[in-house]
Amino acid sequence: MTSRGSGKRVRKAPAERRNEIVGTAARIGLTEGLECVTLRRVADELGVQPGLVGHYFPAADQLVAEAFTSATMAELDALLPEPGSEGAGGPLETFRAFFGLTSSADFDNISRLWLNARHLSRYRSVLRDHVVAQELLWCRRIEELITAGVTSGVFTCPDPWAAATRVLVAIDGASAYVNTSADHRREPTADMARVVAEAELGVGRGALAGG
Repeated sequence: MTSRGSGKRVRKAPAERRNEIVGTAARIGLTEGLECVTLRRVADELGVQPGLVGHYFPAADQLVAEAFTSATMAELDALLPEPGSEGAGGPLETFRAFFGLTSSADFDNISRLWLNARHLSRYRSVLRDHVVAQELLWCRRIEELITAGVTSGVFTCPDPWAAATRVLVAIDGASAYVNTSADHRREPTADMARVVAEAELGVGRGALAGG
């Protein structure tokens, strides 16, 4: 934790300061939990007064919601770049890398964040709206990748949206145990989402492995 110093405050442009606040909150939420995202905690991390954070986010719930979206959006862009975007590979290559990461311990923090956000969204309407929007966005990104694979003849799938939904549910189902039985469930469930995807996309068993 960074303590607030007595040095000269650096004045930043409003957009830059706001992005800094959200980015710091996202890091806290991802590594420690959304309950730890408070105006004071973010201010301490940035070495500023809580009133400055409150100036941009008078309601802490809005900061929590934007922190969740920032963290999950960054993960989405890293795991599943939009087809045709800079750095994006082909459908097979992208899915292999995606399932390689989602089945590993490297995905545990984002799994915990989703689990955390879904629980809290029962009581926080602002967060619930952000969770729903991100669910749809993640599903849409998978659908776009499936569609690109169908168009190029790599996949066979009559309903990319339905397939994307089932793949995402498989990922979430395996991730639901991340806080209680990560070690025990790793071996039997690590490849579950990939196996579901291979069946949905009409490719052979193991075709999406090796990322």
